[in-house]
Amino acid sequence: MTIAIVGGGLAAATAATELREKGYDGEVVIYSAEDHLPYERPPLSKEVLLGAKKADDARVHDESWYTENDVRLERGVRVVSIDPAAHTLRTESVAGGEGAEHSYDRLLLATGASPRHFDVADRVADPVYLRTVEDNARLVEALKPGAKVVIVGAGWIGLEVASAARQKDAEVTVYEVADLPLVGVLGPEVATLFADLHRAHGVDLRLSTAVDEAALAEADLVVVGIGAIPATELAEQAGLAVDRGVLVDETLRTSDPDIYAIGDVASQQHPVLGRRIRVEHWDTAIEQGKVAAHNLAGGSEQYTRLPYFFTDQYDLGMEYFGSVGPDGYDRVDIEGNTDVAHGGAFRAYWVKDGTVRAAMHANDWDASGAVRDSIGTAR
Repeated sequence: MTIAIVGGGLAAATAATELREKGYDGEVVIYSAEDHLPYERPPLSKEVLLGAKKADDARVHDESWYTENDVRLERGVRVVSIDPAAHTLRTESVAGGEGAEHSYDRLLLATGASPRHFDVADRVADPVYLRTVEDNARLVEALKPGAKVVIVGAGWIGLEVASAARQKDAEVTVYEVADLPLVGVLGPEVATLFADLHRAHGVDLRLSTAVDEAALAEADLVVVGIGAIPATELAEQAGLAVDRGVLVDETLRTSDPDIYAIGDVASQQHPVLGRRIRVEHWDTAIEQGKVAAHNLAGGSEQYTRLPYFFTDQYDLGMEYFGSVGPDGYDRVDIEGNTDVAHGGAFRAYWVKDGTVRAAMHANDWDASGAVRDSIGTAR
């Protein structure tokens, strides 16, 4: 039996790893449009930007692993169409040339997402949309003392880049149309703390503010981080159910019984949350990759893990567990010292109807397990 994996990122590599580690001995093929070995993306906006790691350190495996484990890694190859009825897919070389048709028995979509573009920045600057090793290399080269850096969007990527830029003594201005950074995820109670953190480190944080085109044009570097769009084009072409992501059930199976989807592109019917959710985070890529591998090999395991993400900004390290959901929350309980710009550590709990729906800690690593285990408990 041939398992084809479309996409060359962390989710794809994790699924291939799990297949081999659990004893699957059929053919495994990864089709990756990038010419690099599969790598993790979080270090590109964290350790690699700061010089603590090199881009190669973000690789999931060395090249020898794929050979030794009989995983065929087709790099620089783009899947352009899928025929679910015939169980075939068609590829083209990114470098050009004739395409080829390949058969599969089961297929995994791990196509990820692409950065959302900002027309104004594209028109007046040559912005970086941090997604690839090449994007990271541009940032590493440009983040120098005194460089004028303009960042559009105060989400996770924008704030992590701002942190790295200030630690390299660049001048940083961040534009955000919302009232606070990360307010859609954290709510105003905790989002305010991130605004205070960045201002304490010298970031010119311009909230509720449209981008100044002149500032973009005059900047040494423009970085845009305004979200990502799931790469659903292949799924749509194949006739799979799609709605702001490839729709998958509790086992990560799409509307076609022999095709699964994971990671940034997958909108899962989550068996614990009782609703659909699409999560663009490192942990989800890994854990969904493991579950999908079991099911591709004939299992029927449900993906029940709750969302998890982390960030490192300046001396702040944070972990967040759970999901508030569309109904929001009634209150946020914050315990500890919230002055994280000066070594503070705290825990926060988002409570709805007397139950903890999401929780996080900042700089309180001993509390990681307790914070995670609080999800679903009464408070």
